[in-house]
Amino acid sequence: MVAHMAHYGESAQLDDRNGDVSPSDLKDHPAESSHSSSDDTSAEENSEEEEAHEEEEEKHSDSDTRSRAENPSGEQLQPCCEKCRALKNPKYELVTPRKISRDRLLLQLEAEGVYECSDTGLVFEVSQRVNITYCVLSWSKFSTHLTGSWKFAGPIFDVECEPSILKSVQFPHSLCLAADEDNEVKFSVLHVKNSRAQIEPSDHHSGSHVKWTVSSLSPVGPIVQTSKSAEHHGIVQVFKEVGPENAFSFRVYLAGNNCSDIKDIRKAVRGANSCKNNKRYIRVDKPPTCMLEENRKYRLTSEPVGHITPEDMLFTPVIVAVKGYFEVFFEESPPFKLSLTDADSGHTVWTATIREGDCVHHLDEKPRKPMKVRKRHSSTSEEELCNKPNKKARGIDESDCPAAAAAPDLTDQQLMQVAKRMGKEWKIVAICYLGLSKQDLEEMEAAEEDVTMLKFNTLERWRRRQPKGKAGIQELHKCLKDNDDVPNEVIAVLDEILRNTSSAT
Repeated sequence: MVAHMAHYGESAQLDDRNGDVSPSDLKDHPAESSHSSSDDTSAEENSEEEEAHEEEEEKHSDSDTRSRAENPSGEQLQPCCEKCRALKNPKYELVTPRKISRDRLLLQLEAEGVYECSDTGLVFEVSQRVNITYCVLSWSKFSTHLTGSWKFAGPIFDVECEPSILKSVQFPHSLCLAADEDNEVKFSVLHVKNSRAQIEPSDHHSGSHVKWTVSSLSPVGPIVQTSKSAEHHGIVQVFKEVGPENAFSFRVYLAGNNCSDIKDIRKAVRGANSCKNNKRYIRVDKPPTCMLEENRKYRLTSEPVGHITPEDMLFTPVIVAVKGYFEVFFEESPPFKLSLTDADSGHTVWTATIREGDCVHHLDEKPRKPMKVRKRHSSTSEEELCNKPNKKARGIDESDCPAAAAAPDLTDQQLMQVAKRMGKEWKIVAICYLGLSKQDLEEMEAAEEDVTMLKFNTLERWRRRQPKGKAGIQELHKCLKDNDDVPNEVIAVLDEILRNTSSAT
């Protein structure tokens, strides 16, 4: 049931700054301003080699991890709730976008009207013929702007168009409003401009969308403010580890049914596939949608009984990298029946059977072709939206450094230098790039309260788990470089340590 949510009006304030939210590590950034034409050309400064590498990874990895129910842009799945389907949601002319780069889509609208993107569910109201480019973003880069009881309620997008022509945008949301008979749910919109965020009121909402009048264009997404739990249209996605014939290991992800969460799951799986542990995961195509309630624990069970970690998982509207996943291992052969239940009531919200045919995969290892550098004159990238300089440009060419086998492992003093420069994203870095699990973080947090020491212990645990002689500066530098979630300051200190190590030898 949808809980009561606090009303937000134009007069609401956050941090006594008239709606502006600025995290402490961004407080010295310049005042907000809308996108300028320079944003469109700044993408040319991106590392062309990095983009080519990512697109090559997309070809080899993403085709295996993507659900058949999703398109390359991370399409939002249809809700499983019959009551929400029955709500009177307006219908608009469906239009199909064209993919113009790895993440960006283009809609060419020929006349005034209201149009719905068939891939993402975005609805655009335009006053004349216009081209609109847009992409799905990850909340991992913007969730720090939400304080107190504010939570994201759907995907966040970067939309580029002439604001005077684009009159309004309707964002898909994942909340179930079937029980909201008194219209108590009040949505707003998080509008991020130059690393500063403003919470703006929405015009109205339906059972599927939140409408917002365009003021200027930059990253924008729907949010709600609530002190209680709400019910979400959710998804369960299953990925099987490709391994020996009689090995049956799976990852099971829970998330909100929105493009941003689906994109984050795909990114997490691609990250696992690119690790040097020879593991590779592919999607097991099962009915994904279910209903998930905020702040409730869910338990994954199986028939026959398998090894499942963790036992319970709390569903909260936080980014996928923080929520983690269930890890499932069977010693027997399929079929396997998986069931997701409410840990308190025992009510089953999702179930699927994995059969023998789901576990047979013929994946030919294709040799990677030399990457061709392509210059792109396209729209703003996600990295630029965070105002981060390109890490490839500021990094060190490791081919000029001594072989890793000759370098010593990182010392405690060097790890502390790195730990001091890690920010609020340290948990994401630990899980996504250092190979730690959510359980690792919980164990460390139970034993240590000081945040700097927690960051140090994270790095120390990574060092401990590496083979002897393989926990040096080159290895850590390789793990963390070229990742948007890693702060520039961390890469800078790694570069310095790498230079000092090179000169010493």
